[in-house]
Amino acid sequence: MSKDKVQIFDTTLRDGEQVPGCKLDAEQKLVIAERLDHLGVDIIEAGFPISSPGDFKSVTEISELVKNATVCGLTRAVKKDIEVAAEALKAAKKPRIHTGIGTSDSHIKFKFNSTRDAIIERAVSAVAYAKTFVEDVEFYAEDAGRTDNEFLARVCEAVVKAGATVLNIPDTTGYCLPEEYGAKMKYLKENVNGIHKATLSCHCHNDLGLATANSIAGVINGARQIECTINGIGERAGNTSLEEVVMILRQHPDLNLDTNINSKLLYDTSQMVSRKMGMIVQPNKAIVGANAFAHSSGIHQDGVIKNRETYEIIDPADVGVNESSIVLTARSGRAALAYRAKIVGYELTKLQLDEVYEEFLRFADEHKEISDDDIPKIIEASRITIESLS
Repeated sequence: MSKDKVQIFDTTLRDGEQVPGCKLDAEQKLVIAERLDHLGVDIIEAGFPISSPGDFKSVTEISELVKNATVCGLTRAVKKDIEVAAEALKAAKKPRIHTGIGTSDSHIKFKFNSTRDAIIERAVSAVAYAKTFVEDVEFYAEDAGRTDNEFLARVCEAVVKAGATVLNIPDTTGYCLPEEYGAKMKYLKENVNGIHKATLSCHCHNDLGLATANSIAGVINGARQIECTINGIGERAGNTSLEEVVMILRQHPDLNLDTNINSKLLYDTSQMVSRKMGMIVQPNKAIVGANAFAHSSGIHQDGVIKNRETYEIIDPADVGVNESSIVLTARSGRAALAYRAKIVGYELTKLQLDEVYEEFLRFADEHKEISDDDIPKIIEASRITIESLS
């Protein structure tokens, strides 16, 4: 059975770049956009063209550069925004305008001082106007996570009739629980007339650490696009992490869902974005963190040395990491010491290993981590001579 494709909408260059201190220049944006295209991203949100001359220029140049992905420009439900985005996207092989408005009662009352009916009118007007410039129009219902489902369905139905091809259902504040967000997608699938004409999209924020879980719940319940960023960067606590959702779908074939992403480029892409944005990837970050495939516990090390799958559900090579890392610390066992000693050229017998291990533990208690250069010193400090191992 062929798997359903989940489109990957990458917003590293728009939502991701909104992180304070992570501003990219035009050249850096082009390098990242080209990599995203090569990675297999389906849609690249290149920027918010009306926000600044720099953003307009970046969207224009990315539109000219990208060969395969759809290039998307963000707008508010404002005519001038839409006109400027359309101009910036002129050279794109596959242009998309992403327009929308807040739909929660909080946004309607406090942000727009408006009414539900007036919000629907503005949404329909924006989509219809964007449709005069491009065929592919995505509508975002900002704060959909806190929007009443019945009203949200009304908004979605109205914008689909106006020509929207994608319905973005953002959990803007990261408030939803996975069951709640999944149920919202299911409700829209079952209650929006004409829903078959549009793709439902997840755009989840990580304020409560649930962005990835919510996005997966969304696609399980009918969404077929995930909006995400490399390394999960984004405003506040960040966005859904691209590498996480891609590998979750790949490691769970029972979901019958997959993406077009070349996962072998994930680690290198993560490092590139980290360098250019000056955003360090936390060591324990899933999939691409420095410790994602590192083992320091003796029990874990012994298991991984015997069979990698004992403690790793992903082959490091599948995400572009050369190999698992056996880190020597005071918690490491004999198997790990023998493994690392062999790598640097010392084959230890069982008796030799017992003697060296005692010295290793004394050394390890004084150091956080043992490097390959330390291993000869430890052997020499024991009763074993280096010469006898040569």
